[in-house]
Amino acid sequence: MDIVVPDLRPASPARRAGPDTGTPGLLQRGQQHGRREGAHDRASDRATDRADGLSASFAASYAGIIAFMAVATEGSFSRAGERLGIGRSAVSRNVQKLEAQLSTRLFLRTTRSTRLTREGERFFENCHQGVAQIVDAMNDMLALRQGPPRGLLRISAATGFGRKVVAPLLTRFSAAYPEISLDLLLDDRPLDFATEKIDVAFRNGRIEDSSIIARQLIPMQMAVCASPAYAARHGLPLTLDDLARHECIHTRVGGARVLEWEFKVDGHLRKLLPAGRLTFNDPDLVLAAVLDGLGLAQMAGYQVCEPIARGALVTALGRHAPDDRGHYLCYLSRQHLPSRIRVFVDFMTEAIRAQDLHCLADFGMDYSKTGPGG
Repeated sequence: MDIVVPDLRPASPARRAGPDTGTPGLLQRGQQHGRREGAHDRASDRATDRADGLSASFAASYAGIIAFMAVATEGSFSRAGERLGIGRSAVSRNVQKLEAQLSTRLFLRTTRSTRLTREGERFFENCHQGVAQIVDAMNDMLALRQGPPRGLLRISAATGFGRKVVAPLLTRFSAAYPEISLDLLLDDRPLDFATEKIDVAFRNGRIEDSSIIARQLIPMQMAVCASPAYAARHGLPLTLDDLARHECIHTRVGGARVLEWEFKVDGHLRKLLPAGRLTFNDPDLVLAAVLDGLGLAQMAGYQVCEPIARGALVTALGRHAPDDRGHYLCYLSRQHLPSRIRVFVDFMTEAIRAQDLHCLADFGMDYSKTGPGG
């Protein structure tokens, strides 16, 4: 019979061992396992007889199957060993173990020839497609890591930052990497990477989860802002206690929690939740209400830089501005990072840092002397 099998060698060079001393990848582990547990082969056979299909497949020697396929293809144990980068005796041991596991002779061997038995021919035909699929799957995983960036990228971001900063950059990224599909989730909750199948997350504030990699993009600066019209009518607070006499607009996150306002007083963090009649679960609605002159709000720098620059907002209590926290780009591990994640992290880091979103160095300026009509 004519036998054709896929090239079982991986796409990238595998570690090669000396003759009979080891084998690459799973084959090596299969040999080591065989040496350690040779005394238990018969017990393993009995357990396999009672096992279901999945556990029986696990008990089978994958290294033995690869050795078998190589011998069937090359027509000799020696040439199979050369192809796999191991010694002839290692090939023979793995095939013998497979035959013992199957209780079937797969080859007819003489001093001059090696050929498949009828059972061996049937086993080869049944294994061929499965082994080819495994090789393809392994090569596909290597390509995800080493090849051109492609595949689905699932991204999460806080609503305000995602809409204002992240989303506008996705068009440029998508044009640069057309084989990457993007799925952006806007949610103010810190979504779980594993449960929600998140590849990359943009998070605000302090990162307390030590299991993730967090790259700071820009500082997260906060400012109390009002419209010039509001300041003209009501003045601006001179002290934190003055907030009680102002209309304060709040942000609700995660469906329930209302964000406290943070200040730095005598070098210490102080949190307040001043009374207010307006609360929104969308930072853009908070900003719109402030621009309409409905009250004061404490907002992030990325939201208010542009309105401040064009004179649509003024700031208050700048001397009590809290320490910068940060806007972070987070992912689970640097190890074996797929190329689609790596290029996204690098692209977003450069693109976001290039924008003037941390323009609040002037918050040390005290606008609090602005009063009605002034």
